[in-house]
Amino acid sequence: MDGAMKLHEYQAKQIFAAYGIPIPNGTVARTPTETAEAIATYGGRGVVKAQVHAGGRGLAGGVKVVSSAQEGEEFAAGLLGSQLVTHQTDANGVPVDQVLVEELADIGAEMYVAITMDRNHRGPVLIASAAGGMSIEEVAASNPEAIITEAVEPGLGLMPYQCRRVAAGLGMSGTTARQGAEILGALYRIFIDNECSLVEVNPLIVTGDGGVVALDAKMDVEDDALFRHADLRELRDRAQEDQLEARAADDDIAYVSLDGSVGCLVNGAGLAMATLDVANAAGAAPANFLDVGGGATEEKVATAVGIILSDPKVSQVLVNIFGGILRCDVAARGIVMAFEEHHATQPLVVRMLGTNLDEGKEILAQSGLNVTFTDTLTEAATALSAGASARG
Repeated sequence: MDGAMKLHEYQAKQIFAAYGIPIPNGTVARTPTETAEAIATYGGRGVVKAQVHAGGRGLAGGVKVVSSAQEGEEFAAGLLGSQLVTHQTDANGVPVDQVLVEELADIGAEMYVAITMDRNHRGPVLIASAAGGMSIEEVAASNPEAIITEAVEPGLGLMPYQCRRVAAGLGMSGTTARQGAEILGALYRIFIDNECSLVEVNPLIVTGDGGVVALDAKMDVEDDALFRHADLRELRDRAQEDQLEARAADDDIAYVSLDGSVGCLVNGAGLAMATLDVANAAGAAPANFLDVGGGATEEKVATAVGIILSDPKVSQVLVNIFGGILRCDVAARGIVMAFEEHHATQPLVVRMLGTNLDEGKEILAQSGLNVTFTDTLTEAATALSAGASARG
């Protein structure tokens, strides 16, 4: 996972509605027949949206305005059960298990609004643009002056005058501006109450009669806060996640899948970052970021290595362990356990330092595994490079 649990659009909209934010009438459908029935409910016309944890659905063919129940059923039949590939997914895409069917909206204007954390400000920031419906990255690159930013003082929260100022900056006036300002305040309360890293609406629309409606909804909730939000944990959709990352998260292992071929086992986030740099410099790109932690047991090390070995891209494994709380012999036994369980034969490049170093090296040396021991990261890089060249 990437540090945040994502919600589906329909889930986020349910939360929006609970905070008084207007949303279109909608129905979640999991079969083509349910899709057709929903379209019929909305007068035979509507929009069908794939529910996936990725942006760019429209450009990828995951969103369609349909003019009949039959058209909606046919579109859903081709979408449900498929893998949707967007610019935010890998080549495999993400599974479409459900669609959101909504009534058509009377769109007068489209806007973008979001609340996220700003590192420079060291607090929340409200971002808005009158160029709704577009990628905010494209707007920032081509027309940066079109983006409104309003920094929030954490001790005070998003103030009403800030909401009014942003609403005016988006071109709203009168009752529309008042409703827009109220919605911005509600979005901030959602952000804080649910401990989000991102709340986004793209587009937020002004209807023909001057109403303001959230036509889309995105919420990312901080992983580290989920223990306080049992209701949100229930909304997790594991099928949308990288399966190795999800497995690691269940075992309290910090793991992020990458695109390379070198599996990396490290204890300590800083050491892991340095290890990734070494692998890249050696021309052997890392397949993962993994921090097994300082207090890992043999079983936890074995689980971590098992996750690494479950990645078919991994052709060699780099172990960079500083034995402090995690002793070298404990790490070594965990590594051997995992290789034996998975019947793995990938070569190991091992750099160990610290407590019980000699015992750890002896365990690996006697294991029958293809192990190369190094004393420095430079030597490890050389060994990785040689291994990559041999397989290349």
